[in-house]
Amino acid sequence: MTSIAELPLSIQISKKLEDDIIYGVYSPGAKLDEQELCERYGASRTPIREALKLLAAEGLVEIRPRRGAIIPTINPLTLCEMFEVMAELEAMCGRLAARRILPEEKQELMRLHDLCRDYLNQNDSENYYEANRLFHFAIYQASHNAFLIEQACNLHKRLHPYRRLQLRVNNRMNHSFSEHNDIVEAICAGDEQRTEDLLKAHVVIQGQKFTDFMSTIESHPLQ
Repeated sequence: MTSIAELPLSIQISKKLEDDIIYGVYSPGAKLDEQELCERYGASRTPIREALKLLAAEGLVEIRPRRGAIIPTINPLTLCEMFEVMAELEAMCGRLAARRILPEEKQELMRLHDLCRDYLNQNDSENYYEANRLFHFAIYQASHNAFLIEQACNLHKRLHPYRRLQLRVNNRMNHSFSEHNDIVEAICAGDEQRTEDLLKAHVVIQGQKFTDFMSTIESHPLQ
């Protein structure tokens, strides 16, 4: 799997800017000046603009005609509601995957699970998240319900910055991997109800851990 440092510059910048937005370096309503971003991230305008487009697709940035990019106001209640819906969508994907997963899809799911283990052992939260993201997408695909896959992928993309950062909560990667292990076992055993219950709990916990993470930021804001 490609490491973070090997990703295109625009994606590297989008991840740094993503952190800065969530950490509060840029406040809701703030306009993002391209020249300032170029200086902060040491890049030309082209990758900066590409990064802004990536973040706009995730809802972290709004690009307005003749006004440029701004940071939208993020409603914490809306985030909680999105995590609730994500938990239900993932649970449904898991239940169907336990019933419909193909042998080659099981192999891919286990390969991604092993990849998560490798990054866990390296204490590499960034690449763990990337492998984790593919792990969840593999479960969506194994549901073999095209409409459900589309909805789950779209909401996952909206929530991905917050799912990524919650891994920085103390010992969250270890717990995440342990939860994945139970999910893989349930899917491979064809246990639909257990898979549904495990995935719902897994995503609900992610929302809770993100709230914990944000609380620590508010208590110790960046200077």
